[in-house]
Amino acid sequence: MMELEQQQQQQHSSNNSSSESESESEEEEDEQDENLHLQSLEKALADNPSDYDSHLNYIKSLRKLGHINKLRQARESMSLLFPLTPTLWQQWTYDETSLLLISDSPNQDQQPRTEAYDAITNLYERALHDYLSVSLWCDYLNFVQQHDPLLLQLSPLGISKIRDLFERAVPAAGFHVTQGNQIWEAYIKFEQTILHSIHHTNTEEKDKQVQRIRSLFHRQLSVPLYGLSSTLLAYKSWEDEQGGIPKSSSNDLDEVPSHISSAYKKAMEMYNERAHYEEQISRNDTPEEKLQHFLTYIKFEQSLGDPARVQILYERAVTELPVSGDLWLGYTRYLDETLKVAKCVLDVYSRATRNCTWIGELWVHYLLSLERASASEEKLSTVFEQSLQCAFSSSEEYLDLFLTRIDGLRRRNFSAGSTALDYSVVRDIFQSATEYLSPYLKNTDGLLRLHAYWARLELNHGKDLVAVRGVWESLLKTSGSMLEAWKQYIAMEIEMGHIDEARRIYKRCYSKRFTGTGSEV
Repeated sequence: MMELEQQQQQQHSSNNSSSESESESEEEEDEQDENLHLQSLEKALADNPSDYDSHLNYIKSLRKLGHINKLRQARESMSLLFPLTPTLWQQWTYDETSLLLISDSPNQDQQPRTEAYDAITNLYERALHDYLSVSLWCDYLNFVQQHDPLLLQLSPLGISKIRDLFERAVPAAGFHVTQGNQIWEAYIKFEQTILHSIHHTNTEEKDKQVQRIRSLFHRQLSVPLYGLSSTLLAYKSWEDEQGGIPKSSSNDLDEVPSHISSAYKKAMEMYNERAHYEEQISRNDTPEEKLQHFLTYIKFEQSLGDPARVQILYERAVTELPVSGDLWLGYTRYLDETLKVAKCVLDVYSRATRNCTWIGELWVHYLLSLERASASEEKLSTVFEQSLQCAFSSSEEYLDLFLTRIDGLRRRNFSAGSTALDYSVVRDIFQSATEYLSPYLKNTDGLLRLHAYWARLELNHGKDLVAVRGVWESLLKTSGSMLEAWKQYIAMEIEMGHIDEARRIYKRCYSKRFTGTGSEV
């Protein structure tokens, strides 16, 4: 019997060892496969650094293998090329926060911890710049409350900083109809924590804090948000604790101050007006259908004339449909016409051109917006050069960009009098434009328009007759069969009073074959 038991134990031990060995072997094989997959992704990115899916898969693989430093670099590389989704940012901040917690210890030097904290807050700031995300805002607010060294000590500076952050969150995300209540609730909860930390003998400070919380409740109750009736109940319950409004299980407004009651009723009315639109954009429709629902909703908000509500709705739309050119064009056009706040407008144009690099119209209006904001020549030049690296659907879009850039230089440089250096920059842009566009716009009105503009500036600002004729001759080399090119060249010579030169150009036309009867020359 004893021998049988020993044999069974040995067999059981042998089976366990075998299972563990098999498990370890499978894990090793999985890791080898993942490393091979990683190498293939690295090669794919080396061959095509702009492949969005390869970046995503590379980050996913590095995260799975736990290659921390490579993962950071991969995320940085992707963020330089593309805006990151809220989910990608949340994964990044989560990973960095986890590392901060692992390295945290009572005896640890505070400087590295402070540097890590600052680095993570910087990540959150970058994340919030790409797209609107209420959950990202909540994560950021929670992170600061849990890790800010000044706030953990309840220092006045720490409290002031987190309040400033909450006040930024309110207009950015607190008006989101279905999710904005999360921001308000987090704000009120924080202030209630501060209230509980005040010593009961400090009645003046406690009274001030009570009023601060009351004011937040009042502000929230005036905003059309999901769950507003629950907010009213929470407010009444809180007031009951303070010895104010008697607690009630209903939404009865009898005990609520009249101005709060009025604001609440208005907010509920506004929410009910939007409920149908919110239901439409929440459906699992196709992108095309969702776009139409958003555009209908946006049109409704625009009809009511509240820029803040229109803007946050556009932000929600581009977060869900980030590569919709129609949305970004509509959003930027609205800001240009309505808001006209340079910093805000330029920020949206910057994001629009990162999301829809292939839309020339966005780049054109971005340059014009920079010019209106009196941006530096360095900034204008940088954005222009970036635009030329994009793949537009037509050569005409590139032409519009070149002409917009030249127009801007002309207005900036010639308004207060030009210099040789100023005009040389314009000439260089014209030269680049003709070299770039001539193969694609041969014998087109677009190429004629470019050269006619160039010749006119050489005449009026360059004061160089040889250069004027050189521009026209350059055009005739590539588009000599264009009747209109000859006619405009001749017209400019006549305008300058050079009749003999005009005759010589007419004679050159005799050997040309143009469309029509020939009498047009």
